[in-house]
Amino acid sequence: VQLQASGGGLVHTGDSLKLSCVGSGRSFRRVAMAWFRQAPGKEREIVAAISWTGGSRWYVDSVKGRFTISRDDARNMVYLEMTSLKPEDTGVFSCAADFDAWADYANERPDEYDIWGQGTQVTVSS
Repeated sequence: VQLQASGGGLVHTGDSLKLSCVGSGRSFRRVAMAWFRQAPGKEREIVAAISWTGGSRWYVDSVKGRFTISRDDARNMVYLEMTSLKPEDTGVFSCAADFDAWADYANERPDEYDIWGQGTQVTVSS
């Protein structure tokens, strides 16, 4: 089972990017998903989470109103649309899956995620 993120790049303050994550090796239906970010010199943090159906979403305060997480289970895909990007958004973004989610909720607890994919670098210049 693998996850692979893509879509990162070098952008300027205020720009937008859309990250994609594709899962392989199994179906990701009824699996809670999330995006994490690791900034230079800092620990990995969860920035957005989405429930099985997509009906419940959670965002860390620093990205609320700017980032949108979504999913397409038919394609085993999870997306992160990022707008109004800031230099402090710089980092390696990776997606993660929680296979043990017992209900349709957006899981904001990072320790409960089971696998992370290879990340994609996002650099926002000022």
